[in-house]
Amino acid sequence: MPAANEIAIVMGTEADLLVMQDAAKELDKFGVQYEIDILFTHKDPDRLVTFAKTAQQRKLRVIIAGASGAAHLPGMIAAYTPIPVIGVPIKADYSIDGLDAIYSILQMPDGVPVATMALNGAKNAALFALQILGCTHDSYSELVSAYKNKIKADAARSATLLSSSGYERFTAQIQSNGTGNSNR
Repeated sequence: MPAANEIAIVMGTEADLLVMQDAAKELDKFGVQYEIDILFTHKDPDRLVTFAKTAQQRKLRVIIAGASGAAHLPGMIAAYTPIPVIGVPIKADYSIDGLDAIYSILQMPDGVPVATMALNGAKNAALFALQILGCTHDSYSELVSAYKNKIKADAARSATLLSSSGYERFTAQIQSNGTGNSNR
């Protein structure tokens, strides 16, 4: 695997870290290095622009940008760099059920693409970044393939357990293990 940080995880506020830490944790599981920062889109726009304009010089290859509310961060970064930007809309306390962030990231104008994950989908953003890098680095592709094989095997085990134990025992086991909603 390349030694340099090819992935950046950035967010618009301190509160966004509560969601964006999921991307960091996922990359940590894979042993992938990254840089992480808070870029206050509206409070310090010059710093945001500097980050975006220098990202390619710093050898970044993918930027994961999470933002809540008006969620301008991913689009502003994408406006200043040719590097792929993955947007993570975040539901904030003051948010309109997260729809404001989703629409702000999803509805980018022609020429300024941002890949948009699900609401609070930082974990998938990290996996998608690895898939992008896997196009040029076999080591990343192998990591993602191994991960997908593991979740496929886990799903098969769950299906077998349900079939063999019945839904009541299966449900009780899920509740006692705290493993409900395993697709998240």
